[in-house]
Amino acid sequence: MHDQRDAAIPTPLREWLHRTRAAKAVLHAKEYRRTVINARETFDALIRTHVTERPEVALVRDDVVPGPDYAVPVRIYHPAPEQTRPVALFLHGGGHVAGSVAVYDPIARRLAVETGWIIVAVEYRLAPECPYPAAVKDSMACAKGVFRCLAAQGLRFEQRLALIGDSGGGALCATLSHLAQYEPAVSIAAQVLIYPSLDYSLSQPSVIENGEGWLLERERILWLFDSYLQGQENRRAVSPLFMDLTEQFPRTLVVTAEFDPLRDEGHAYVGRLRAVGLKAEYRQMPGMVHAFLNLADLVPEACNEAYEALARFLNDGP
Repeated sequence: MHDQRDAAIPTPLREWLHRTRAAKAVLHAKEYRRTVINARETFDALIRTHVTERPEVALVRDDVVPGPDYAVPVRIYHPAPEQTRPVALFLHGGGHVAGSVAVYDPIARRLAVETGWIIVAVEYRLAPECPYPAAVKDSMACAKGVFRCLAAQGLRFEQRLALIGDSGGGALCATLSHLAQYEPAVSIAAQVLIYPSLDYSLSQPSVIENGEGWLLERERILWLFDSYLQGQENRRAVSPLFMDLTEQFPRTLVVTAEFDPLRDEGHAYVGRLRAVGLKAEYRQMPGMVHAFLNLADLVPEACNEAYEALARFLNDGP
């Protein structure tokens, strides 16, 4: 069922997908059961195996940002400590269940080098141990406290804040942008959402079209959402795709992948922003699957293009 679309995928990624599908079939034949342990282990191994370039950054330092009920660990990447640079919070992916600042370190380093911005990677709490809204609260605490944190470190920075997030981290960025519209203590200049999860109700067609065999699968998405949304949350109401928009909303870049089940919600989100007169850019990466930045060694050209696009977007605007 994948043959025709497989032809549109770069050979190294196509061959890797074939191996991944075969491995999945073997696991299911052995009555494999998904758990938090193997979900995190598999996700971390994916990045550690396929993102081997680790750029040098002039200053890398760990700190903690106080929150209302949790002190949030962060890692600061300053590409030019002798210069004043704008700041971007980076919220990593992993479906709210997996991922960490440590495993995303090479990606955060590259973001700092490519953009020239200070990148502050957030170690927000993960589900199922800490379900919704813990990660949202941690992200907001960092948005409110990041400038104080940098000042306490004696670092030079510009008081201009952007958000960058991939997948589940993109969901957190978009949620934070929504909340910041009504939060005088937070001003967000821009957000970059990389194959973001924006619709917890999974109402878009690509969830079915690309729901099996393309790395991220519908069955896994549902398991992740059940791990994260453990209360009586209205999944549509907590989805960034359906949240209120005002003129305070930041300018937005959304990057999606052609064979991603989340593709259509990214496209629909940009459509909503544009329909009310907000600045929004959209880029779909042909032949790519979800989490392609985590497969950088397999698809270096696509990753180069994505990093260049987000750096240009951040540095083109006020």
